[in-house]
Amino acid sequence: MLTFREELAGQKHSEFILAMIDALLGASNLELAHLNGVAFGAGPGSFTGLRIACGVAQGLAFGAGLPVVPVGTLLALAEAAGAPRVVTCLDARMGEIYHAAYQRNGAGWSETVAPNVCKADAAPALEGVDWVGCGGGFAVFGDALAARYHGQLARVQSRIFPHAREVAQLALPVLAAGHGLPAEQAVPLYVRDKVASKMHERP
Repeated sequence: MLTFREELAGQKHSEFILAMIDALLGASNLELAHLNGVAFGAGPGSFTGLRIACGVAQGLAFGAGLPVVPVGTLLALAEAAGAPRVVTCLDARMGEIYHAAYQRNGAGWSETVAPNVCKADAAPALEGVDWVGCGGGFAVFGDALAARYHGQLARVQSRIFPHAREVAQLALPVLAAGHGLPAEQAVPLYVRDKVASKMHERP
């Protein structure tokens, strides 16, 4: 059984997250020490959001002596899409997208295109057809992505967002295999190494 709490928090992640974790544990009659591990959405995504997610996961795991599983945000999107071939896109701001592509491989996923940041009209090429596009990047850059992958997309699910459900589902086999990380080794996946354009780079 999967139990979760969710909130569209905007820029208030840090104000809500610990109380929501406490409420979730209480509703499940669990204490932190009863868990097998802690998973978090590792990115790519908002720098601030990723730092909060990683920092909270590390703090909880370190205090309880638990392993940590970083789960890629774009992989979580693929898991949510419910399709065997998924190209995932999130709005990366600055006129770019966070992009990756995955294919179902048994119970897991194969990475066809690694997480990257790029312009929508320069997104990495895909082979074959019947890809499902998902994520908010398709809502923002739908025309450019439709042109880039003309004839290759079976459908687009632009309203799918990264969710803790899929993060937990993807983390379970990692923990079961004993591949969780020590808390201090868990790091976000930023992909982009800067968060703002210089004046001469702006349109």
